[in-house]
Amino acid sequence: MLNNSQVWRRQFACFTASLVAAVQPALVMAQELPLPTKLLAENAAPAVPAPAPSTPAAPATTPISPDPAAAAAVLPDPNAPAPQPILAGPSQNVTLNLINRLVQKGVLSQGEAADLIQGAEQDAAFAKAQAQALAETQAAVMSQNAQPAVEPDSDEVRVTYIPEAVKAQIRDQLRAEVLGQARAENWAAPHQHQEWTSRIKLFGDIRMRHDNFMFPTGNDNITGAFPNFNSLNTGAPFDFRNTNGTLPPQLNADQDRERTRLRMRLGFDIDLEDGFTAGIRMATGGNNAPVSTNQTLGSTGSSNAAQGGGFSKYELWLDRAFIKYEAALNPMANLTVLLGRFDNPFVTNSQIMWDEDVGLDGIAFKINTPWQPGLKTFLTAGAFPVFTSYFNYAPNNTAKYESYNKYLLAAQFGVEFKITDDIEVKSTLAYYDWKNIEGQFSSPFVPASAQDAGNTDNSRPAFAQKGNTYRPIRNITATPGAAPAGNLNGTINQFQYFGLATKFRQIYWTGRVDFNHWEPLQVSLLGEFIKNVGLDKGAMGNLTAANSVVNNRAGGTGAWDGGDTAWYMGVNLGKAIPAFDKRGDWALGIGYRHVESDAVIDGFTDSVFGGGGSNMEGYTLNAAMALTKRTWFRMAYMSANQIAGPTLQTDVFLVDFTAKF
Repeated sequence: MLNNSQVWRRQFACFTASLVAAVQPALVMAQELPLPTKLLAENAAPAVPAPAPSTPAAPATTPISPDPAAAAAVLPDPNAPAPQPILAGPSQNVTLNLINRLVQKGVLSQGEAADLIQGAEQDAAFAKAQAQALAETQAAVMSQNAQPAVEPDSDEVRVTYIPEAVKAQIRDQLRAEVLGQARAENWAAPHQHQEWTSRIKLFGDIRMRHDNFMFPTGNDNITGAFPNFNSLNTGAPFDFRNTNGTLPPQLNADQDRERTRLRMRLGFDIDLEDGFTAGIRMATGGNNAPVSTNQTLGSTGSSNAAQGGGFSKYELWLDRAFIKYEAALNPMANLTVLLGRFDNPFVTNSQIMWDEDVGLDGIAFKINTPWQPGLKTFLTAGAFPVFTSYFNYAPNNTAKYESYNKYLLAAQFGVEFKITDDIEVKSTLAYYDWKNIEGQFSSPFVPASAQDAGNTDNSRPAFAQKGNTYRPIRNITATPGAAPAGNLNGTINQFQYFGLATKFRQIYWTGRVDFNHWEPLQVSLLGEFIKNVGLDKGAMGNLTAANSVVNNRAGGTGAWDGGDTAWYMGVNLGKAIPAFDKRGDWALGIGYRHVESDAVIDGFTDSVFGGGGSNMEGYTLNAAMALTKRTWFRMAYMSANQIAGPTLQTDVFLVDFTAKF
């Protein structure tokens, strides 16, 4: 007598055989589809030879019962060990292959599958005994032309019933598996998409910002204490002895300004295989300044002549373009090499030295070494061209001037480790050596017009904000007589450019401690310190005594009052904005900075705090919240005061809405 479990297994075996017979026509049709050659080869089964023809058998006239002794002789021993359902390889028997697939999918356990196969084999043996007995009886009573009964295949199993729930589960799993493979291998349209399209990933973001710059009363707006060195150096040289008495370009220090600004960035990550990747990113921007990708709506420039408005179109700039190579040097070290224009590879905790939008040009490499769980070190280094002389410089001279190229050489060592499972520490120490970044005094000459070039004009900064100490770089000789031979003893044609008054070689430390005990809430303590060891205070005093320093002087005209040190301290709560992954994620931050005039290069530091640049101190408040996984809202308030020179206070309030894709 069979128990319920054995009956169910036999019924399941019958259903499996029926299911194979039912799906066989569909499999035959699928073979006619243009499947990939690889798939056909992997699924092709070896040919099974056709059974030999036999003499047809006449139907029996009366039912004949099998001999019980003969049936018992061929039945397997019920105490024998069950066969293993997982085969070493595919079987030519479809039923066994299907049962093994169900074990692999987790529908059946290995023991259940073994019981199922054993029960099916018992049923097959019993049916075979019946067929043999029937064939012997028929042979005795049939004529010479009668056919013997066809022996069933020893592997053939017949099942009469399977529960509908099991049928549906098997059907759904088979359908999902076949459809998934069809989608992965693009059966429907194998030539519709080119292979290279699967190796390119599109990404980007759009940000809308409204900012308000506020200038409290008391700022110096009378004496011309805040010259705009970027305007002075990016246009024609300014004549400081012009007959109209016009002041050089000045920075805004007293009139509040509101702006609505747009930032759009669109990029591609490209997998080149074998460890190589490439990246391209375009971005908006009111100009090609390195510190901002913002486009002020209603404006296409910074001067009245360049203001477009009237829904004019905006420019799109090449913001990133690089090739990256990644490889394992050994089981304990990973190498990354970057070539082109890429994100700043150096670790920072704030923007007191590097604005978040600055990208570096050149070559950089990074070696990461995870020594053990919870301890990792890294080394980053590179060489970056800052300025390359114009090929035909000076354009209006038949004899050209010597090149004056500028470079940055930098290296940073860092360590990350865990004090406990909930406390992580990251600390770095970097050295930045800026080659030829300072302004050079030219050979003596007498410019007859703004088009005449000095031999050190290329030593002036290509871009500046405010804060650094500047000096004139043209050695204009006072000469009797009128232009073009003379300048009336220096009273006319004083066309001047300005360069940085000091060298820059910086030691830069960063530190961060993350407390993760309250996950997903994270509490982070941040710190940074920068010292410009290239600044010579004695040399700055000599330049000031020679009246060759034009700003950062006590009272506006006294001794040089600048400095060479910068530091930052801050606390962040919540998640960092790039880590926002669901609605309701939030972040809060508060920080205080002190950035002296010549601790950093003002052209690359934060472009928002205090209107951008160095020589400022003050605090920043930030709050952000994710509206969805890919959108968030941010508010910030910043209050800045100038450290050296005349009074200048600037407060900034801004609101951002960002969407990424």
